[in-house]
Amino acid sequence: MYDPTKPYIPEIKRLIQTTWDTKYLKVDYRGVLRKSNAHGVEWRHTDGIGTKGENHWRKRTFAAAVQDALANSLNDAARDRATPFEICSHHFFPCDDYEAIIEVQSHLARHCQARDIAITGGETAIHEGSKGLEISITMLGIKRSLEANQFRDGDVLIGIGSSGAHSNGFTQIHSVYHDWESLPDDITTPTLIYYDVIDSVDRIVGIHGMTNITGGVFTKMKEQLGAHNAYIHRRHTLTPHPIFWEMLARGVSEGGMYCTFNCGIGFVIGVDPNVVNISLKIIREQFNADVIGEVKSGSGIVRIESMFSHNIVTY
Repeated sequence: MYDPTKPYIPEIKRLIQTTWDTKYLKVDYRGVLRKSNAHGVEWRHTDGIGTKGENHWRKRTFAAAVQDALANSLNDAARDRATPFEICSHHFFPCDDYEAIIEVQSHLARHCQARDIAITGGETAIHEGSKGLEISITMLGIKRSLEANQFRDGDVLIGIGSSGAHSNGFTQIHSVYHDWESLPDDITTPTLIYYDVIDSVDRIVGIHGMTNITGGVFTKMKEQLGAHNAYIHRRHTLTPHPIFWEMLARGVSEGGMYCTFNCGIGFVIGVDPNVVNISLKIIREQFNADVIGEVKSGSGIVRIESMFSHNIVTY
């Protein structure tokens, strides 16, 4: 039964306060003080873990759930060339589970301490009867550059491998599998956080365009294409994970696969051909990466040679 006094609040406050003195912010009972080196254009982003939270709740994989929530915002921060410094979060639980509530907050505080991010507010809500956990994060940051995120004619496209389904397409996964027992054991593998390696590549060689392959997946590249086309070939090493082959076998079309699931590629960047090798060297220190295509002048089309067959998928 839900306890409206929320006896876990003192421990949550203690965990949050461990993040209150960072490079950019100083937080105390009076409010939030931005330090002198925290100047620039502000950036904001809100996202959550969605239907995947049902899997995390059933398996009690709370560390992975927190990484999923942070990855969604941090990877978009990388795409937008923003340095995160502050978050507010809203946690939804299907029952008043003290242990789960504290564990989620503990993992979140640990990640924020490691990344110099202050937790400045939040809420814990109990939605009795709901199916799963939701962690919604609003992240604030400073854009270090106002350079347009735009692919250019002649860019080489580099893909960075995913860890699986990340946090997208789980409504369809659940509808196709029908029962929890048949879901793969690795279904709660967390989303990879690309922020650090993308930041490094951009600072060292300069990235022209970049896309975080999340909801809408490869159709999202159209936002950064303008009057150019992206051609993604199948002659690369970032092969689809077993869950994607299974979804195809269970009736999802190839066109549906590439606009719902990352199919093995979690992030795409476009760079000048002269810096491809150094870019790959930097990325491969942390993740699988390969050249997956090119950008040419056109009309904003994404053309994909399917990794599941020799068919062509076009958006």
